[in-house]
Amino acid sequence: MEVTKTLDAKGLACPMPIVKTKKAMDGMNSGEVLEVLATDKGALNDLTAWAKSGGHELLSHEENDGVLKFHIKKA
Repeated sequence: MEVTKTLDAKGLACPMPIVKTKKAMDGMNSGEVLEVLATDKGALNDLTAWAKSGGHELLSHEENDGVLKFHIKKA
């Protein structure tokens, strides 16, 4: 998977990871992949729901040492 852009949202509380993700995605082209790094545990549900509602594809998510990593493909 080729990551187009990485967004570091570590240390931000809800709703800021979503706000920053939306802003980053607005500047991307369809089919590009955004990698989001977050530490807010709520980001798992929030980003999953946000991606689905926007028609984007959540390609993967994982957690390592308290950091959540998401790969979202822009619709």
